Amino acid sequence: MAAPTNTQLTTATVGNREDLANVIYQISPTETPFFSMARKGKATATLHEWQTDSLATAANNEQAEGDDAVATAPVPTVRLGNRTQIASKTAAVSGSQEAVDSAGRKSEMGYQVAKRGLELRRDMEFGLCQNAVSATAPRRARGLVGWMDAANVNAGAGYVAPNYITNVAQTDGTQRTFVESQLKDVCQKIFTSGGNPNVVMMGAAQKQTFSTFTGNSTRMDESEDKKVTAAVEYYVSDFGTLHGIPNRFQRTRDVFVLESGRWEVSFLRPLRSWDLAKTGDTDRKQLLAEYTLQCDNPLANGGVLDVL
Repeated sequence: MAAPTNTQLTTATVGNREDLANVIYQISPTETPFFSMARKGKATATLHEWQTDSLATAANNEQAEGDDAVATAPVPTVRLGNRTQIASKTAAVSGSQEAVDSAGRKSEMGYQVAKRGLELRRDMEFGLCQNAVSATAPRRARGLVGWMDAANVNAGAGYVAPNYITNVAQTDGTQRTFVESQLKDVCQKIFTSGGNPNVVMMGAAQKQTFSTFTGNSTRMDESEDKKVTAAVEYYVSDFGTLHGIPNRFQRTRDVFVLESGRWEVSFLRPLRSWDLAKTGDTDRKQLLAEYTLQCDNPLANGGVLDVL
């Protein structure tokens, strides 16, 4: 039915107030699992360096009675390094926009700075999981991919491991299906090398595959609760318990098997913000961090690489 004649309708009324919710909704993910997992440290130069060492191979140590003592041949430490990387975001807001009454935030500049900060953290997570090291401007830090040692990976045909000493990037291999035996193989290799892995970090599709791994267990469903558990969060291997963590910002072809305590994000300049000089009727703030990734000893970690 139609409205009675001469009824004032909203479509013809001038002066109705705008109905705009005082909340801003966004679903862009802000979780940064690797950055959050790694300890935080300090760098003092744009080339951040550290040393690794190892003990001699265990052997049956028997000596002749009364024999002279002979010094054991010393083995020098290995010097590793990574370049610091500068990550930056800038927020700019006009004077008029800062003055008007905005829905969902008290200050447009405050809102934009908070948003840029989350974006910067996501950028850092992305970079920490890649391998795009560069010593020339702009400098780039070597990420997770570049610290995979050939001794501790299970990779596709044609894969060539990176050389983190001579700074040569990896050559990716042929992709194949991610299966449980590959994970077991890498866990064994890391243990043999001296590591104690406790984290498996992977993309979304690989996390779903990881949840199908059964080991030697039988899954039980509790029908009275009307629940079916389809996810596996922890995998108990022969060499320790691994926490399965999905990461939206790493390459989907990589499954990292990590000893979490062996990683550090080292800051030459911690994340901070400051006002930029005014050149007109605009306020600007810059957010910046300079950081690198320290892998205490690559042999403590490994990966199932080139997976689908």
